Amino acid sequence: MTGARLSRRAALGALASPLMGQGVARPNIVVVLVDDLRWDALGCTGLPWVKTPHIDRIAREGMAFRNAFVTTPLCSPSRASFLTGHYVHRHGVRGNRDNSALSHRLKTFPALLQQAGYDTAYAGKWHMGTDDSPRPGFRRWVSFQGQGQYNGPTLNIDGKRVETEGYITDVLSDHAAAFVRESRNKPFCLYVAHKAVHGPFEPAARHKDLYPSEPLPERPNMSYGRAGKQALLRPVEDRRKAGSPAARPRDTIARDQLRCLAAVDDGVGKLFEALEETRQLDNTVIVFASDNGYFWGEHGLGDKRWAYEESIRIPLLVRYPKLAGRGAKSDALVTNLDLAPTCLHLAGVEVPKGLHGRSLKEPLRGNRRTWRTSFVIEYFAEPNYPRTPTWQGIRNARHKFVRYPDLPGADELYDLRADPYEMKNLAGEAAGKAVAARLRKELALQLARTA
Repeated sequence: MTGARLSRRAALGALASPLMGQGVARPNIVVVLVDDLRWDALGCTGLPWVKTPHIDRIAREGMAFRNAFVTTPLCSPSRASFLTGHYVHRHGVRGNRDNSALSHRLKTFPALLQQAGYDTAYAGKWHMGTDDSPRPGFRRWVSFQGQGQYNGPTLNIDGKRVETEGYITDVLSDHAAAFVRESRNKPFCLYVAHKAVHGPFEPAARHKDLYPSEPLPERPNMSYGRAGKQALLRPVEDRRKAGSPAARPRDTIARDQLRCLAAVDDGVGKLFEALEETRQLDNTVIVFASDNGYFWGEHGLGDKRWAYEESIRIPLLVRYPKLAGRGAKSDALVTNLDLAPTCLHLAGVEVPKGLHGRSLKEPLRGNRRTWRTSFVIEYFAEPNYPRTPTWQGIRNARHKFVRYPDLPGADELYDLRADPYEMKNLAGEAAGKAVAARLRKELALQLARTA
């Protein structure tokens, strides 16, 4: 054997996983990311009347993570954390401002998979600036500028602008399914990032009349007085421009989000069909998640950005029969930081040192013995959204502690076992002072370790 062949074989061997050593092919990876979908908005996670049969299939044939979170509940920062495995204070995408140049420099897991021999594709909303040009690490690129539009979107396909017809969720799903069906002799990684269910909440015509009167969740924290929440109670200048559209009723937003979700579910069905037709389904890791949660009136809030559960908590479903049993459930504390190391680990690619996330391989097997017990949550104030100040916090299985660096005396502490709706702030009470002091110290330590 020649030296060149030996070198090539050694290089491939360095990328091989323990599974490959047993003659098992490296898995394909499909990630479906939805925008602004709260964790309990699926048929399998809390709303049984919502029609999401294909998404529910991922949970039915795989694992549902019941304690999944984003570490920053905002689109651009969260998306960068999914792709890099780093906290926002490390990767630097701190808000929804124009992060175009920075996003070209991010070290993403699809780029590492591509270097390891994977065929890679991105279809959907990049949302780290308005630049829609192809990012490093993707052989196939289908995206659009900024938020795009629901109907008749202009796409950037491999660097060329293309006018299209149809509903954007369907268009992206068709591109994704076509990529799955391509003939290749290597594994692939497909990342599908939908515009849905983000505003302006325009469902496909075929779904516009869904759910006319089904009961939406009525949580206890929708009608109380915000006592103890100094950050929420403080007066803030209203910077909304004159003539801006009036706020839409909570029920209208929620129902239109769920109607938009129906087309996402159709797209997941197309991916299942393509994977089954090409006989790749059971050697494919399928991940379904959201970039952040969304308030439906809890704490008197809409949108996201705050540290409360409705904002930071997300659905996370994983189907991979070689690890996760059918219908399995996990209560492990997992975050969006974990996607990058998980995909690299399952592909047999070395996980870079210093990532803040952890591979979900052991939780997928049902092992929680060495899993994390807490994680950092954070948000950096944006000039156009003065209502929400900068905050940092820590969340564990029982407690959540949040500090507002620019608001002395506004700390918040919740006992999530006794108060799952976060209605009683314990930070200033005698019973909570010791816990708050301990978590404040832990927060400072974790921030220093991950800087």
